[in-house]
Amino acid sequence: MSSGRSVDDKISEELKSLSLRGPAGGSGRGGGILLEENDKAIRFANVRKKDFKQWERVKGRMINILDGLELHTGVFSAAEQRRIIDCVYDFQEKGRKGQLRERTYLKPKKWMRGNGRVTVQFGCCYNYALDRNGNPPGIIRDEEVEPIPPLLKEMIKRMVSWHVLPPSCIPNSCIVNIYDRDDCIPPHIDHHDFVRPFCTVSFLSECNIVFGTELKRNGPGDFSGSASIPLPLGSVLVLNGNSADVAKHCVPVVPTRRISITFRKMDDSKIPYDFIHDLELQNLRPLSLRGQNHPNILPFRQDQQDEEPKNAQH
Repeated sequence: MSSGRSVDDKISEELKSLSLRGPAGGSGRGGGILLEENDKAIRFANVRKKDFKQWERVKGRMINILDGLELHTGVFSAAEQRRIIDCVYDFQEKGRKGQLRERTYLKPKKWMRGNGRVTVQFGCCYNYALDRNGNPPGIIRDEEVEPIPPLLKEMIKRMVSWHVLPPSCIPNSCIVNIYDRDDCIPPHIDHHDFVRPFCTVSFLSECNIVFGTELKRNGPGDFSGSASIPLPLGSVLVLNGNSADVAKHCVPVVPTRRISITFRKMDDSKIPYDFIHDLELQNLRPLSLRGQNHPNILPFRQDQQDEEPKNAQH
């Protein structure tokens, strides 16, 4: 396929060649996204995981601030991405028309470069800053938003099944970020109302996510740090350990439209009062790694334990 062809052309071609029947044989928006069973093993075998290292001095000693960061590629095909994007746009349209619970959909005013991305929250209402009612940043337990929709639940099942997320930390909330050109996510560490690990999935266009203990603001929405990591389309970035709790991260202004979906599990003590646990997301288990003599279905090779640089202080 020519490298000059558009993403939509590639997606259209893959849509013609792939079977998209869900687990119940259904199709269409909001349905299942898993492929046929005989395709699943092949797809699973082709998932790739990458770990990262970036050494910074923290409290007098050198540490890998990206310890716990994983990038998984090959988890969602181009055709699956198209269906997920359509689902997101459906919810965006419902939000515009006021058809969702009040705090589910948020479209802030664009008063400067870097501000204004649209968010759609499922599972819980997360407050980014002190609001007009005096609620501090974190989960607002007495607010209700829409539950996680079926297609996004299928994404969670896929990620647990394919060893991207551990079954001990199955997400029960997620937030969709819809970026227009020049939107961004400023430097932050995710609130501890959410347990670790959590993950974000990228759609529509590639961009870089920036990490560092200190992130420099070069202008409105423009940030730089010690590590900048490209996020391929359909990739899943998992944050845990130092990458979630020591390093800050941000997405500088994007040059074109982008969608990301961040999946997180709420701390048990912060779950909304009227929250109903979804039975579909209980007791999920990863695929068995039987047949370990087969080169294509070996467990993902873990990089050797991080070695400190020679000048590291203990």
